[in-house]
Parts: sequence; C-alpha cells; structure tokens
Amino acid sequence: MTLNPRLEYTPEVRDALQTGRPVVALESTIVSHGMPYPQNVQTAREVEAVVRQEGAVPATIAVIGGRIKVGLNDPELEQLGQDPTFGKISTRDLPHTVALGRNGATTVASTMRVAHLAGIRVFATGGTGGVHRGGALSMDVSADLTELSRSQVCVVSAGVKSILDIGLTLEVLETLGVPVLTLGSTEFPSFYSRSSGFTSPLTVDTPEQAAAVLRAKWDVCDAGMGGQPGQPGGALLANPIPHDAEIPAAEIAPHIDAALRDMDALGITGKDTTPYLLGRIVEITGGRSLVANIALVKNNAAVAARVAAAYCGMNMN
Repeated sequence: MTLNPRLEYTPEVRDALQTGRPVVALESTIVSHGMPYPQNVQTAREVEAVVRQEGAVPATIAVIGGRIKVGLNDPELEQLGQDPTFGKISTRDLPHTVALGRNGATTVASTMRVAHLAGIRVFATGGTGGVHRGGALSMDVSADLTELSRSQVCVVSAGVKSILDIGLTLEVLETLGVPVLTLGSTEFPSFYSRSSGFTSPLTVDTPEQAAAVLRAKWDVCDAGMGGQPGQPGGALLANPIPHDAEIPAAEIAPHIDAALRDMDALGITGKDTTPYLLGRIVEITGGRSLVANIALVKNNAAVAARVAAAYCGMNMN
C-alpha cells in the first residue's frame, strides 16, 4: 500500500503496512492522562507486547513537536509518559497541535482519524466515549461517536465507559449507522463490568467472525459504484472485561455516583470530566479500578490483534 506522506511511521509499522501484515493502532491519552508514571509507560509497553505476541504490529499514535507519529520508539514513549506538555487532543485539536508544533496525546476519536489516514483498520483502547449522563440537556456527547461514523476503523473496547449514559450512547450509534458488535455475549458490557443491563445490538462469537463483518461492511455494503468512493464509517467491537478482573456493575455503580457528585461539586466540565472521573474512581476503590482498567486494555489488545490478523488474511486470499 502507498503510505500517507503527512505521517511519520516507525520502521516496524512502515514495513508491516507496506507488506500487508496486521497492525493495531493504540491511543496515547491512556498513557499521558490515564495512569500515573511509571505505571503508564510500563502498561503501554506491556500492551504493545501483547499485540506482538498475537502476531500483529502495535502502532501507538501521538503528536510530538507537531509531527503526527504512527508508532513510537522507546524514548518517545518515555516522553509521552512523563512530559506534562502533552495535551489531550481530540479531532478538533489536531490541526492546532500540528500547526503550532506542540505535543499531543490522541484520544479515541483522534486516534481513529490518524489510523484511518494511515490505513490501519483495527484499533484497541480501554473504553469508548459516548453520551455523558445528563447529555440530553447538556449536549455533552463524545466526538468518538461521530468519528466512528466517519473513519473506516474497528474500535475494540470493553464497551463504553460506565461513567456514561450507555443507553443513549447505543441509540446515537444506531442513528449514525455504526455496527455495534459484542464478542461472545448478547449483553453489551460496561467497561469495568461484563454487564450493563442493555442487550447488544449485534453479537459475534470469534475474532474471525468480527473480521468477516468488517470485510462485508467495507468491501461489500459500503463499497462505491463506478469508481466512486464508498461510504466511510467504522465499527465498534465490545470485548467484555475478563471474568477475574471484573468489578460487578452493582458494586461499581455507587463509586461512580460518588465520583460524579464530587465532579459536580468541583464544577469540572468538558474534556476534563473523563480523566477526573477515572482518577477519582481509582481513589475511591483503593486502586482496584486501575487494576481492572489495565487488565481490560491488555485483553482488548489481544483481541484486536486477532481481528487484524484475520482481516489481513481475508484480504490476502
């Protein structure tokens, strides 16, 4: 494939894309804003190792000095984990960060955008954003949802974050025409918990089935006619947290409610809400939610690598 000249690739990622081997995109906000140092960098390295163990190449995405990086080397990963100048950047922030030569850690939405530009079709993260509680009035809706309707990327996550309004999020995804699949369950997961109380719109039993859905979407259902470009858009593959790492929904719910009350009392809004809430829940649970978060991210990375390998295998045949 022809690589996008506006992006900077590590040699490992460049070679994999040019030779048609599976690549999994990874976000950088989870490193710079999701965990304390040095645990964040250690976890990032472990997640990349999981992807490699499953036969794919990891591509952690970030903006460093205004350059869009597809894959980070070890010094860059260390910089990402320690440097406070890395802002949390969504799709709206990408051009500003690039033009002014700044550092930025990409969110789910901006990672999707860059992965699409790079030709990477599978992306692993922790939890996807969505409609915030009270969003029907505040209109606080994550850019992750609209980006899922624009970028041809499959996002593998443990569902949407349980701090959000999961029901409204699923409704918006339906309106946007985004296929929402759950791996191995008819119930949609809720990040820390395997259950949410909401039925999954669609279910697949294996990563190979998920890859088949992606191929049908992008090569058949969304394909253009007469040389015209096809319909863009991605898919969400919800991968429930492993049983042994789960915090049951009934147990985590009061902690989330307490964190939401604390946030409201402090007047925190906008893009600061998710980092605050996740950090506050870590404090309230005595670190248990962080352990769960790390476990689900690694699990998602493994599944994403299997999906990417299956998808690449189909396109080779």
